[in-house]
Amino acid sequence: MATVVINAITKKFGTTTALDGLSLTIPTGQMTGIVGADAAGKTTLLRIIIGLLTADTGTVSTLGYDPALQKKALMPQIGYMPQKFGLYEDLTVRENLEFYADLKSVDKNFDELLEFTGLRPFQERLAGKLSGGMKQKLGLACALLGDPKFLVLDEPSVGVDPISRRDLMRLVRATIKNDTTVVWSTAYLDEANSFDNTVVIDKGRVIYQGPPAALAATPAEFESEVIRLMGGYEEKESQIAAHYVYQESAVEYPVEALNLLKMYGSFAAVKNNTFHIKKGEIFGLLGPNGAGKSTSFKMMCGLARPTEGTAKIMGVDIRENPTLARSFLGYMAQKFSLYGNMSVRENLEFFAGIYGIPLAEIEKRVEAIAGYFGLEFYFDQQSEELPLGIKQRLSLACALIHNPPILFLDEATSGVDVVTRKEFWCHLRALAQKGVTILITTHFMDEAEYCDNISLFYKGETIAIGTPAALKAEAGAATMEEAFITLIQSKDAEGGQP
Repeated sequence: MATVVINAITKKFGTTTALDGLSLTIPTGQMTGIVGADAAGKTTLLRIIIGLLTADTGTVSTLGYDPALQKKALMPQIGYMPQKFGLYEDLTVRENLEFYADLKSVDKNFDELLEFTGLRPFQERLAGKLSGGMKQKLGLACALLGDPKFLVLDEPSVGVDPISRRDLMRLVRATIKNDTTVVWSTAYLDEANSFDNTVVIDKGRVIYQGPPAALAATPAEFESEVIRLMGGYEEKESQIAAHYVYQESAVEYPVEALNLLKMYGSFAAVKNNTFHIKKGEIFGLLGPNGAGKSTSFKMMCGLARPTEGTAKIMGVDIRENPTLARSFLGYMAQKFSLYGNMSVRENLEFFAGIYGIPLAEIEKRVEAIAGYFGLEFYFDQQSEELPLGIKQRLSLACALIHNPPILFLDEATSGVDVVTRKEFWCHLRALAQKGVTILITTHFMDEAEYCDNISLFYKGETIAIGTPAALKAEAGAATMEEAFITLIQSKDAEGGQP
């Protein structure tokens, strides 16, 4: 029995073909993972399945309904969690649940759901004040209202730490009934490898459908096979690094955090954080959602004023001369922070201008960096309309356009497909070899292995610091994900106070 049957659907947006004669069957009562490159058509497919978009040609049957013509009858049976946080940030957790219960005309007894998702202590907190992991749990809770037969989750674990990702998976598996169908699109191939079925999409077509074990025997082999199906990956020389003009300096530590403290009332978001990063070093800042990583970033680049302590950028005190200190930085925020109503070209030109690139050189610089990141195709598209992975490429391009000696990257690869992530890291490693100092946060533990040193951050403070090998040895773990979880759980077992 099948929950979804799709036959030869196509979908175009202007001259861009999102889905190209795609056919697919999604079995009932199983979890199906959908993976694919950025702009492969995953989100478009999910929206057509539930009736938010209509296919140009072909047929779709969802739970026996035509979603384009019978949407009103279909929607009460579907729980949908969109890729972007789709709740109301100025409403509390409980108010969001009440609002969605009204929309679905279902019971408002949330006690079991709040307890199950761990949201009970936070039910009066504004959704906008939740950590990334808690936001995703709230989104999942709203999607689960009404006990849907079909649960559609569009990259629910983007930007979520390994512990919260495990919690989300556990919550979904524990909540669904035997006849409930789940579709979960993801950028994490370890997630895709854990589902009953995996669908790999490339250029708007299904290129694999079946059990993960039928594709590969081990998780590592599974990743290799998915990459091969998506066209393969061959590491090439980073063109941006090859043409990078590094600003030489005699400063021993281009980045220093000196006893940084950030208080919000009586709450310490960051506690006396200190570290020193050498020239050409890739320094990873890891930690669960809400640990204080982004707050540290904001203080170090002058976007938030420390309660105590300071940071030095190329030897310049961020509190004494924030404008000069920031001139040495390329900064990529956790959330897409460019101008959504401007095109790709306009964003690149704007950032080139504010970073002081001479007017006569801007066009040449924009054309070059767009080529390095494969953005030429999207030049005239508004940034808010770009797929998530392409937005991340644009953000990194804007951060690098002025050849800064230091890069601050806050979850730069969040939501980016595995091939693009490898390309990102090819650029970053090559830039580090040129002397660029990189401070980066990530929730991909395979990326943590690329860092020279790592600070594991928890409840506002460093609880472990060292090379990836040293942290794995300290935790007695074989992988960085195991080390991350073990060290956090060990700290909690001590009483939860770093």
